[in-house]
Amino acid sequence: MTKKPYDDSNWREESIPYHTGKQLELLMDGPKSLAQSWIMQAMYGQWKKRNGYHKLDPKENEGQLQSSMKEFFQRQKDQGI
Repeated sequence: MTKKPYDDSNWREESIPYHTGKQLELLMDGPKSLAQSWIMQAMYGQWKKRNGYHKLDPKENEGQLQSSMKEFFQRQKDQGI
């Protein structure tokens, strides 16, 4: 696992003012089901966007690194696909 260029250890506390109701309860108590964990992941994504951290995440920028279709097809050919 690579080290993130930002500290997300207290993202839940920072997100509390932006949510109410069930989402606030979820931030305080944590997820109890798979569906609740999906909601938590969405709230984490909102937190990253709100703080500008989504631009630092290499996984979200992978599609932008490709330079041309010719290069893409060459990579596909090299992999035997």
